Amino acid sequence: MAKLSRALHGLLPRSLRMRLLAFLLAAIVLAGAVQGALAYRGALAEADALFDYHMQQTALALRSGLPVDAQGLGPGLDPEDENHEFIVQVWTNEGLRIFESAVGADLPQIAVLGFANVQARGGTYRVFSLQTRAQVIQVAQNMAVRQGMARSLALRTLAPLAFMAPLLVLAVWWGVSRSLAPVERVRRQLAQRQADDLSPVSEAQLPDEVQPLVSELNLLFERVQRAFETQQHFVADAAHELRSPLAALRLQLQGLQRASDDAARAAAAERLSSGIDRATRLVEQLLALARQEAAATPTEPVDLRAVAQLALADVAAAAQARGTDAGLLDSDAATVPGNAEALRMLVRNLLDNAIKYTPPGGRVDVQVRAEAPGHAVRLTVEDSGPGIAPEHRDRALQRFVRVGSDSAATGSGLGLAIVQAIAQRHGAAVELGASERLGGLRVVVVFAPENIAAGA
Repeated sequence: MAKLSRALHGLLPRSLRMRLLAFLLAAIVLAGAVQGALAYRGALAEADALFDYHMQQTALALRSGLPVDAQGLGPGLDPEDENHEFIVQVWTNEGLRIFESAVGADLPQIAVLGFANVQARGGTYRVFSLQTRAQVIQVAQNMAVRQGMARSLALRTLAPLAFMAPLLVLAVWWGVSRSLAPVERVRRQLAQRQADDLSPVSEAQLPDEVQPLVSELNLLFERVQRAFETQQHFVADAAHELRSPLAALRLQLQGLQRASDDAARAAAAERLSSGIDRATRLVEQLLALARQEAAATPTEPVDLRAVAQLALADVAAAAQARGTDAGLLDSDAATVPGNAEALRMLVRNLLDNAIKYTPPGGRVDVQVRAEAPGHAVRLTVEDSGPGIAPEHRDRALQRFVRVGSDSAATGSGLGLAIVQAIAQRHGAAVELGASERLGGLRVVVVFAPENIAAGA
């Protein structure tokens, strides 16, 4: 059945206009055929009723009887000129035929009174038999006469439709072309556009079936426009941010070249190595941010507590180097829909920021809390650092913004921007606040319950 459906679909024209025309013309032809069949049946029924009535009246007119020696074939009558379409025969009660309107009609003498259909002369005859006291009268008619009359009436009924068919074809062509004119207008608008023209397509006078498609196309243009603008801003910001570390690397290289002794050369090499590390970290963060902003929405279930443990293992060396106590508090087992590697990057960036801005010997805590089923899941990272002033918290989530008060900490201002991008991909919200327990910054990533349910 599926193969037959594909085969029939392959036979249809690809043009929507031609498909509509083909279906409408097929419907007209089918309607004409049905009308012709119904007209034929109706005409045949009327012809049967009319001729049956005439046959019955003819037989009743002969009830007065005929002489016993009556002959139906007069002298000089050529049998070839006889009409075998309508035949009258009269029989005596003893079975003697005393009259026939056509010689050699060869109609059988039937005992069934009333109407009956019999086979004779290679065709079907409608026979009406009437018995009187002395005779049996038979009136017969060839059914082909009735059928021919019914066909003639049916054809006359279809004649106006055949005459109107070309006009119907033109009307259908005009109607289909006019109905598809808005679609053609949209096609011309899109064909004439430049590659960078993402303005909305006009939805005026569009059919109800086409308007949702154009609306979705406009929404797609809007999303692509936002993506282009985001990428343009990203490239501009990245170029600006890369200019400073590259200039610093050039100065450090010049300092290395001018070093006069081994000690100065070693100090310059150390500064150059640190500058290369910072530039490498910046490029890695730029690439990570670009990937997260362009990635699709993930759906696989992820154990958030296990992800937090892996992220803590990633930053353990950096925390130990600064003497920072970084650990996982008592947490709930919570599963959220997402990408495990992306969520690990989210937690790792939060921990990197917390360790970087927390003074040596400070503390950083991670906790995962799952509220009642059907409620939000919260990932919290707190530190004992200086925190962020309330008026700067909204800006802190933007790219290349550094609002930390610790001047010794260096960075590119991309850590929280990467966190924000990953959270948005997962339908989560990032909230910045003050840690009442540790006194520093408190970052909470809230996974909405509807997104958790959708990925379950």
